Amino acid sequence: MESQAKHHWDEVYRRKGAEGVSWFQPRLQTSLDVIDRIGLPPTASIIDIGSGASTLVDDLLARGFRDVTLLDLSRQALDITQQRLGDRAASVTLIAADILAAGLPEARYDLWHDRAVFHFLTDADARRRYVAAAERSLKPGGHIIVATFGIDGPAQCSGLDVTRYDPTSLHHEFGGGFQPIEHVEESHKTPWGTTQEFVYCYCRRLA
Repeated sequence: MESQAKHHWDEVYRRKGAEGVSWFQPRLQTSLDVIDRIGLPPTASIIDIGSGASTLVDDLLARGFRDVTLLDLSRQALDITQQRLGDRAASVTLIAADILAAGLPEARYDLWHDRAVFHFLTDADARRRYVAAAERSLKPGGHIIVATFGIDGPAQCSGLDVTRYDPTSLHHEFGGGFQPIEHVEESHKTPWGTTQEFVYCYCRRLA
């Protein structure tokens, strides 16, 4: 199952590249705005789940963060990022893995960021496993930002079904282990000019 999904996403990035996918943004400004409001120190440990080939890592490095991990199922996507970063890639940890099977270290990260992975988890058990992985890998008091398609967003992405959320239902998925802090709604314009509704939820892991 994982090998099929890996092949699917490798093919997506092989055919479309970094800028041809529907979720591409030159800069993940909404995520960056939330991260700026959190006010993490440069020593904070950050993991970007389903990083793809996004430029979030470029902006994190430019802000002085020195402990950044990128996790994506697609090695092709990570290779694109590595080539773009050049020498800067030496200071970034790259993990090609399924988040549900990655076995991330316990209490390792200060910030968990996910833009457009969680909504692909259409099975309730897979969502519970994801939340458990986040709770285990975040430090007590750590921060999590998860962005999914909103209620009026697409029902599919890259040929796969997704689950759409409003802020309340997305916060609810993370249960009692996380404190909801804020949400942000975004109208994302795709590279071909259509609009997709995203909802971002920011929570803190309870001690």
